[in-house]
Amino acid sequence: MSGTENTSLLSPSVLAFVGDAVYGLYVRTALAAVNRPSGELHRLSVGAVNAVAQAKAFRLIEPELNKEELAVFRRGRNFHTASAPKGATKADYHTATGLECLFGWWYLTGNQERAQAIFERIRTELFVF
Repeated sequence: MSGTENTSLLSPSVLAFVGDAVYGLYVRTALAAVNRPSGELHRLSVGAVNAVAQAKAFRLIEPELNKEELAVFRRGRNFHTASAPKGATKADYHTATGLECLFGWWYLTGNQERAQAIFERIRTELFVF
């Protein structure tokens, strides 16, 4: 489906579903360069792929996003979900969902270069690995 024109028809939940996997893969790929036991790699991954960390990541990159990207983010952020995970506010959870929508949208529209560039900014500014 990469490069499709139909991504505007996908629901925010579908974009976030794909974006969660894409974002998680970027984190795991970055962690592959860290020579540590798998349990520690998992702990670091969980610390980077959660609502609080993703909300912080969005606040970092928000000034770099164009109008179309902000519109995709807002679709995800405003999508109503049943609950928020433990340890996260509803605001953080909704912001994280918006970020995941962006990564899903970039992936499905074939714009992995943009996704990688934005992720690299997040990685260098926020991650301790």
